[in-house]
Amino acid sequence: MSSTTTGTVDRAFRAALYDDSDTALDTGASVLAADPAADPELERRGREFVAAAWQRGWQPADVVRIVRRELDDVHVRLVSSLIRAQAPDDRPRGPRWAAQLEDLAAEAAEAAEAVGAADAAGPGGVLRPPPRTDRFSHATALLQLYRLLLRLPALEPLDEREPAARQSRPESRMLARVRALLAKAEATAFPEEAEALTAKAQELTARYSIDEALLSAAAPAGDAPGACRVGVEPPYEQAKAVLLDAVATANHCRAVWNEAFGFSTVVGFEADLEAVELLFTSLLVQAQSAMTTAEAAQRRGGRKRTKTFRQSFLAAYAHRMGTRLAAAAGTQVTDDLLPVLASREVAVGDRLDRMFPETTTTRLRGVGDVAGWTEGTEAADRARVADRPRLP
Repeated sequence: MSSTTTGTVDRAFRAALYDDSDTALDTGASVLAADPAADPELERRGREFVAAAWQRGWQPADVVRIVRRELDDVHVRLVSSLIRAQAPDDRPRGPRWAAQLEDLAAEAAEAAEAVGAADAAGPGGVLRPPPRTDRFSHATALLQLYRLLLRLPALEPLDEREPAARQSRPESRMLARVRALLAKAEATAFPEEAEALTAKAQELTARYSIDEALLSAAAPAGDAPGACRVGVEPPYEQAKAVLLDAVATANHCRAVWNEAFGFSTVVGFEADLEAVELLFTSLLVQAQSAMTTAEAAQRRGGRKRTKTFRQSFLAAYAHRMGTRLAAAAGTQVTDDLLPVLASREVAVGDRLDRMFPETTTTRLRGVGDVAGWTEGTEAADRARVADRPRLP
């Protein structure tokens, strides 16, 4: 890379990245737009920004989530391309990280297919402007993205290594069955079928969790708790975070919500983390479906849909579901499991305290619609969650 192109990028960055004004952004974009030879260096700097985000504890899904929240679709496309381009230069990481990269690649391929174009994901072509996009607009979008990446704060680091004790266990087949059952439950138009499928999925999930706990306890060196981040997307993210906390608690995990960045960090053993992600996603789908039905009934009764109704509905759903899950968890643990589960809960608590030495509580806002609360409570009562199976 020549000193001339490096100088072009340096001048643009000095003008635009450390000054929030539109004038500074226009100046930097003009410098970049006038020098196409600087494009490879501009892309290389972008990959460096991505790598710096990983060093500060961010993961691919986290970065895409914050870009989607703060900027526009064009910036999401750009950061996705940068993340995928940086991946070959990155060190090996855990299965969740790999799954996030696979999701980004699949989304990019689908988007490219929709417009009849090839997916450009490789050095020298990642950040080229799309057809009918002028260089100035493209450079402006890049500088806006780099401003955001540059200012990302440090997050609590997650353990990204492959858990050695689980490498040879056939849990992926079990979880694939659970995902398939939940997908069918969410797609069917028949409530009775949905209930049966959801109950079967929860039964398999609970059995998998207990089996993993016993296997870990019997191993010479048992597993240690890990952590993952689960997106909690607007709208009504407070109520959704409460639901996630309820699901986590019932599955021997702990959740801490980061409102500013739109995710909760769930701490627990790997099998339980996977169960939480699956069950939370399914319950969200069930809640959305039930809320849509309840709103339709409200409209037939002459009442308009309101934000307060939806917030109250989801808050009540989360509250009631938490009560149900806690009751089920408390009645389905046999005496022989108590020592194992107690030791795992202590380990989870210790890991949580190390990651989050200081936490605060928050009060749900905007929950004042009686009809919404009633409908949400009834929807939670209708949602089927199977009891944890007792071991023979």
